[in-house]
Amino acid sequence: MSVSPACFSGGHFKTLKLLRWVGGRLQGISSSRREVPLLVSSPRGAMEGGGKVAYSYGGGLHHDTKLLKSFSSVEPRKFGIGLFAGLLIVTCAYFSTAKFDAVHIAMSKQPISSAAKNAVGFSSPVNAGDNSKQPLDLGEQDQDALSKEGRSKAEAEKDDVGGGISNSGIAVATTAPPDPAAEGGKDDEVAEKDDDPSVVAVLPPLSSDSADTAQASGVLEDQELQVQNAVAEAANPPENSDGVSSSTNGSSPSVIPFPSDPAEIPAPAPSPAVDAPADQIPEMEAPPPPTPIQLIPPTPEVKQADWEAPAPEWKPLCDVTSNHRIDWCELDGDVRVLGANASVTLVAPPGADGRTFREESWRIKPYPRKADPNAMRNVREVTVRSVSGGAPACTDRHDVPALVFSDRGYTGNYFHAYTDVVLPLFLTARQYAGEVLLLVTNHQAWWVGKYAPVFRSLSKYEPVDLDRDPRVHCFRRVQVGLTSHDDFSIDPRRAPNGYSMLDFTAFLRAAYGLPRDAVLPVAPRGQGQGRRPRLLVISRARNRRFLNVEQIARGARRVGFEVVVSEGGHEVAPFAELANSCDAVVGVHGAGLTNMVFLPRGAVVIQVIPLGPLEFVASYFRGPSRDMGLRYLEYRVAPEESTLVDRYPRDHPVIADPGSIKAKDWVSFMGVYLFEQDVRLDMKRFRPVLKKALSRLRAKPKNN
Repeated sequence: MSVSPACFSGGHFKTLKLLRWVGGRLQGISSSRREVPLLVSSPRGAMEGGGKVAYSYGGGLHHDTKLLKSFSSVEPRKFGIGLFAGLLIVTCAYFSTAKFDAVHIAMSKQPISSAAKNAVGFSSPVNAGDNSKQPLDLGEQDQDALSKEGRSKAEAEKDDVGGGISNSGIAVATTAPPDPAAEGGKDDEVAEKDDDPSVVAVLPPLSSDSADTAQASGVLEDQELQVQNAVAEAANPPENSDGVSSSTNGSSPSVIPFPSDPAEIPAPAPSPAVDAPADQIPEMEAPPPPTPIQLIPPTPEVKQADWEAPAPEWKPLCDVTSNHRIDWCELDGDVRVLGANASVTLVAPPGADGRTFREESWRIKPYPRKADPNAMRNVREVTVRSVSGGAPACTDRHDVPALVFSDRGYTGNYFHAYTDVVLPLFLTARQYAGEVLLLVTNHQAWWVGKYAPVFRSLSKYEPVDLDRDPRVHCFRRVQVGLTSHDDFSIDPRRAPNGYSMLDFTAFLRAAYGLPRDAVLPVAPRGQGQGRRPRLLVISRARNRRFLNVEQIARGARRVGFEVVVSEGGHEVAPFAELANSCDAVVGVHGAGLTNMVFLPRGAVVIQVIPLGPLEFVASYFRGPSRDMGLRYLEYRVAPEESTLVDRYPRDHPVIADPGSIKAKDWVSFMGVYLFEQDVRLDMKRFRPVLKKALSRLRAKPKNN
């Protein structure tokens, strides 16, 4: 068996010692019996022609007699088996220490990539010819150093390694990476010459010939650390001012010792390309074309001051379909109001087109009873239009919005005054916190004066009598017609700022300066005298009157109330103060019950419904009282309690079939059941209602 000289490094000396020891043992056994020499292949002889040298175990002749006898008794067959086993052990030991050589040979069969060669800091001269035939530049290692091992050794190593690694353990790159500038056809930089020694990195031998294995192992560990540092530097090369990777001192790449085990070298990152002349770059496989990059034009920076919201699309000026009570219009922009001809005009802005502006014309009566011709008969019509030119010139410019509405219709009735104007005005104007101008068509000075506290609380400006004003008022926003949801009611889901009837009654109490926001606690029965709750009995002067007011008051006192009887008057404020001082109110259906808006929260309202099919009119107070945080009770009179039995016989349709009267027409129905009857309460039937009202006041009020 021939032993390669490359194995005489590090752990290979241990293998040689093992061979000598086994050979000596076998030689001793052989000499004790037949003096058969054991020939072992000499490493030196293998290099010089294959001579054989006999190794004798000198100590074998001095063994004692027992040992010699035991060896002399060995049969030839067993000796052959032992010899074969010993050679097998030696062979396994050799190949276990030849790991480096096996890996080295395997790597030599696969050429090292240019990126990996550059990563560890070595390269080869760049030549336009065949790189595989170029002689290797060994740098500091002289070529004569290899001749010491003999020419046959060099040839054998060349055949085994394939030229990828030199006989002295030096790995040399074969090509240099192409330069992107050279590929583009530009010769801006000149590459280094082929004979420049700095281009080629020279590595020292892989192992040392020293016999001191401990020192050799330490050197190899240092070399491995140097290789790992070199790989890290190649993966993250420093950048010089020209953007080309270089060493810290600007010189050629440093010489990096090859590691003891190339199989443990991590895959290095590609190193930056080195410029070379176009005529010296070898032919290589063309790299794939770069992926095209979509160039997105930069978005121009828009300053906040220069940004303007696009003009909204045009929508009709007026809404005449969504609300069953009133038609209304909203105008934003250059709005001009001329009361002399009752016109509200929107002027087209500069640059307006068909998408943002259209010429329109509408005729609106700004009062919330559009389905009642009798109520709308005296309401003045207002023309609402949009024009591109020909609008009247402004005489008065205002920085606040304006509301256009009528105070005619049924506003002479106390209930209609609230449900048709006061409540819609609160719902529309309250959101402006006083910064709104009220333009009143069909202006009635007495009516405006009657509700002056309401107007002063909603606007900081005096109402304008639009019909008698010759000026042209100009605004940025105008609403024609007030927001109205239903009779004496607010839908918070549709109201600005979520307003409700609680907000409305709180507003009225503040407008009239009323002190009580909620009822005072009433002591339960049997717990001392305490405070007696106060009951307001609303009497009427013309129809639906209480004919036995004194009897009603006396019965209420017996139940436990303090009773106050009042009809009210033209002035709102005095009656508002009286109502706010009471804990309960009782009255026949009519406008007088409207004063419940001044009651404190938690008070009791008793509505007495006259004879007849008046369920729908009773709802005018049933639902709103609960929305105001009041406690509602209802009492329906019997035929004996109505004065209609004094006018009509028992079998008359007015008494026996009220529905037939209602089916005729509203005037006949209203004339009989609302204007022709009064009420005389039966206190035996009515007393339980009073007791229930008192118990409600003693109960803990609900949080509204």
